Amino acid sequence: MKKEIGYEKPLYILPFDHRASFLKKMFGIIDRQPTDQETKKVADFKAAIYEGFKLAVDNGSVPKKDAAILIDEQFGDAIITDAVRSGYTVCLATEKSGQDEFDFEYGDSFVEHIDKYQPAIVKALVRYNPKDDAALNARQREKLKRLSDFCHGNGYKFIIEPLIPATPAQLTSVDNDEKRYDHEVRPTLAVAMVEQLQNGGVEPDIWKIEGLAVAADYQAIIKQIKSGGRKKASAIILGRGANDGQVEEWLQAGRQVDGIIGFAVGRTIFWQPLVDYRDGSLSREQAVEQIAKNYIHFYDVFTS
Repeated sequence: MKKEIGYEKPLYILPFDHRASFLKKMFGIIDRQPTDQETKKVADFKAAIYEGFKLAVDNGSVPKKDAAILIDEQFGDAIITDAVRSGYTVCLATEKSGQDEFDFEYGDSFVEHIDKYQPAIVKALVRYNPKDDAALNARQREKLKRLSDFCHGNGYKFIIEPLIPATPAQLTSVDNDEKRYDHEVRPTLAVAMVEQLQNGGVEPDIWKIEGLAVAADYQAIIKQIKSGGRKKASAIILGRGANDGQVEEWLQAGRQVDGIIGFAVGRTIFWQPLVDYRDGSLSREQAVEQIAKNYIHFYDVFTS
């Protein structure tokens, strides 16, 4: 582990790197690649999110130095180019979307696609349950270590988004109640997940952690994240597309915990304004303004 690993500044990410789920749920495009015309439409919707981000930052409501976007190359090429040129912090997604097993969107060419844009932060989403398939987890650790080593050897910060899907046995243990799983089972799994990835040589600067309702659960995860001399490693809170009240609860539980430096809230911020824009009940300008307002709201919740 290298001493420079870590990120301690506040970080408030508006993520809109969604691809498979965005195509399916916003446009009804399932199990196929979008046409050129559809690709332009998706890119336009993502541009509206970016415009909302810029509105919130440029009017001073969210400090530019602490704000960031998380975006994909497939639909966000022009956005990434503009954001880097304009001095906004860019996080670039590297994973193939909608997969149960982590793989690179562009295979072994992932290095060239990162270097093409020179983003400040590189991101990988992985579905990783430490009590599930050991062989699957080992394969994922190997690929994530490649990305981790590349980032730290080339001046990029590395952020990991590890989701912990429940096994059938884990759900059965809580009477198939997903809320009980989140409260009673997932916090312990999260600590074990961090430890396994660290032991596999995966060294994120920032961990994008699924929201938790209790500060003590965040503290336990942070203790593991910072273990072994990783004093500067940190975490942000993932919104998971939950409703406003749920996300507010997660942010309020984590905001006072040392090592929790911010959040990544996406669909909760942009989804409804985009649906209303798509369906004609909001103009594009109104949708952009609502996205900005929602982003500012969660910044205020975390920092108040």
